[in-house]
Amino acid sequence: QVQLGESGGGLVQAGGSLRLSCAVSGRTFSSYAMGWFRQAPGKERDFVASISWRGTYYADSAKGRFTISRDNAKNTAYLQMNGLKPEDTAIYYCAALGRGDYYSATDTQQKESYDYWGQGTQVTVSS
Repeated sequence: QVQLGESGGGLVQAGGSLRLSCAVSGRTFSSYAMGWFRQAPGKERDFVASISWRGTYYADSAKGRFTISRDNAKNTAYLQMNGLKPEDTAIYYCAALGRGDYYSATDTQQKESYDYWGQGTQVTVSS
């Protein structure tokens, strides 16, 4: 069983920073592709960033502002968010693709590819 738990969300002023954390259970964390997605009310869940042996990838809206990373020793993935804007307001979800080599770089950027999801953490950016 793989379980994910996000933390680090909160209320921040525009231009501020937050670092989201995703703690993952399981001994094979290092083999997982990890992704961050976000969803605002009434909208679809959108890709934000991913990291795996395929590389790191970012949505256009995140490039230059967000950084995805992971610490395999801690079974934790991170999303450092700088220069936050009100349009970044959403519930942020951490996801794990799961163990295996049978996915492409494109797959890691698609929510349909992911097997496990956290409960989400709210990020609210005020102007």
